[in-house]
Amino acid sequence: MTVLAEQVRRRRTFAIISHPDAGKTTLTEKLLLYGGAIHLAGSVKARRAARHATSDWMQMEQERGISVTSSVLQFEYQGKAINLLDTPGHADFSEDTYRTLIAADSAVMLLDNRKGVEERTRQLFEVCHRRRTPIFTFVNKCDRPGADPLQLLDDVERDLGLRCYPVMWPITAGDRLIGVYDRGERQIHLFEKGEDHGQTRVATQAGELDDPSVRALIGDEAHDKLLADIELLDMAGEEFDYDAFLAGEVSPTFFGSAMTNFGVEPFLRKFLELAPAPTPREATTGEVKPEDPNFTGFVFKIQANMDPKHRDRIAFVRVCSGHFEAGMQVKHVRTGKQVRLAAPTQFLARERTHIEEAWAGDVIGIHDRGNLRIGDTLSSNGDLEFQGIPRFSPEHFARILIRDPMRRKQLDTGLQQLSEEGAAQVFYAESIVGPAPIVGAVGQLQFDVLLHRLENEYGVSARLEPLSYHHARWVEGPEADVRRVATEGYGRTMVFDSKERPLILFDSEWTMKTTIEREKDLKFHDVAP
Repeated sequence: MTVLAEQVRRRRTFAIISHPDAGKTTLTEKLLLYGGAIHLAGSVKARRAARHATSDWMQMEQERGISVTSSVLQFEYQGKAINLLDTPGHADFSEDTYRTLIAADSAVMLLDNRKGVEERTRQLFEVCHRRRTPIFTFVNKCDRPGADPLQLLDDVERDLGLRCYPVMWPITAGDRLIGVYDRGERQIHLFEKGEDHGQTRVATQAGELDDPSVRALIGDEAHDKLLADIELLDMAGEEFDYDAFLAGEVSPTFFGSAMTNFGVEPFLRKFLELAPAPTPREATTGEVKPEDPNFTGFVFKIQANMDPKHRDRIAFVRVCSGHFEAGMQVKHVRTGKQVRLAAPTQFLARERTHIEEAWAGDVIGIHDRGNLRIGDTLSSNGDLEFQGIPRFSPEHFARILIRDPMRRKQLDTGLQQLSEEGAAQVFYAESIVGPAPIVGAVGQLQFDVLLHRLENEYGVSARLEPLSYHHARWVEGPEADVRRVATEGYGRTMVFDSKERPLILFDSEWTMKTTIEREKDLKFHDVAP
């Protein structure tokens, strides 16, 4: 086995998806704790926390106790190089999440044990399903009473069409979670709740199912219930189908509590065993295999001002093939220019470590002076391009007004950089040097983040004047026809994006649909063409 093949084989790059408040950031923190990347787990409950979650590094995240931007968390555990892509749970930041999922090789779907599949979970599952991404399921918050585990798994299959295969099964005494049972190894893992609210690892005891000392530890009632549950699962007779898992049809399922750390370490160990190493990626020249010695990668995220003192800008690049070396020259395919990738970094959220090399499956940070865009391909192997990352149509629009007209230059700089990293989309009524810009967002909370970052990172105090439009479509066709459609009647207007491409904004779905049905000579797109 070549060095490249060996390095690819030991990499795991994955994202965690969930509905808000299912415990995603807490689970992320505990995976870092058990992976040895941190020694004291933080909390996402901001105002009461002595220590914040590692992945919530932005000031606004710490103030509100929410995740508003994706984080990259990289660490080594049991011989594996792990790239954990933490995504915002809030639906208002869905674009950032969609882009990050494209960079992942697998996903962990986190469910609340009382609520099962929720709307946001359903949306993110569909993104993974379309890409046939292998999905693990972790049923969280099992330290409190919840739905019957069998009923919950049945609900997942009926709701998502995803078959769940229980790898671990919860062991309960009354309403308390006391351990998990590993069906493959036929091992019981019992946990002792700590006194530090899950900041450190919990004490664990392992034993055989038929060990009398285990029965004595968990009690006759809990032991008999566990035996009955296991018999019921075994009677189903279903074997774990690894190929179906890789195709996104079967989900290895685990139970635990991220808050108390119960079940986290057994899940992490099994995850590393089952999760796929980096997989081939489709490009314009065909399939690109990670073992291809030529370096290729694509930009899936841009983050400005991770270090406010230095006003920096980092492009996050998923390495798709080959061996990356610091300082190497590669082709920036969109512009056709050669670029030197100097001073690359790897991450633990905001913390950075300078690296000299990386391999297919890794995520690296590249210092960028404004040349790179989301979706750009970097290649030492000619003009191949990976599938672009779409910009989605916003649903909320507002004109942005600054209190000090002398700060217009700073406003334009801030909007340009924040738009390029996907924090919001910027539009102009006629041209980019015209009147007050219009900002578009998938959700209202994006506007709060935009104003906060403009003031804190660019020194621009601004306010928003909401507009009555809720749908947008990029339009292709003769300019005269586009202008006619945008100006005749009510409930429509035309704007331009930063690349001077025209869009029509609509005040209602009915107005949009009737316009599209009537104007057969124009092409309307819900993502940027």
